Amino acid sequence: MRRRRPEKRKVLPDPLFGDIVVTKFINNLMLDGKKSIAERIFYKSIKLVENKTKNTNGLEVFKKALQNVSPSLEVKSKRIGGATYQVPMEIAPNRKSALAMRWIISFSKSRKGNTMADRLADELIAASKNEGSSVKKKEETHRMAEANKAFAHFGRL
Repeated sequence: MRRRRPEKRKVLPDPLFGDIVVTKFINNLMLDGKKSIAERIFYKSIKLVENKTKNTNGLEVFKKALQNVSPSLEVKSKRIGGATYQVPMEIAPNRKSALAMRWIISFSKSRKGNTMADRLADELIAASKNEGSSVKKKEETHRMAEANKAFAHFGRL
């Protein structure tokens, strides 16, 4: 018999925007429990986004970027009768946003730029315009799911 699942922890909205999604993003950005540094990086990158796009609201660009990067399908490995199939599956909403955040952060880390705030700002701007590495990753994930559509019926077992 399986044990019960642990209950989800509630995260408090961030102090500047009062948004839970921003808090989750900052928590993903954080390294070694240094939240104040992660917050500084995020808020600075939002300011940079506002300056670079001449847009009054950097938070809208952030939301648009997250929306453009979040995938709707992914492949999961299922073992059936000795063979392993890549089965396309729909993604739960909380996993969609978690993957989007993870991809944006990882691709902004690998980007060229001086500070992490610069790189994050550039990646957010690119993602909001449906460009950049994180959007490519989403499209690649969708392509994999599309290519393995023949095995979709294994997902309902």
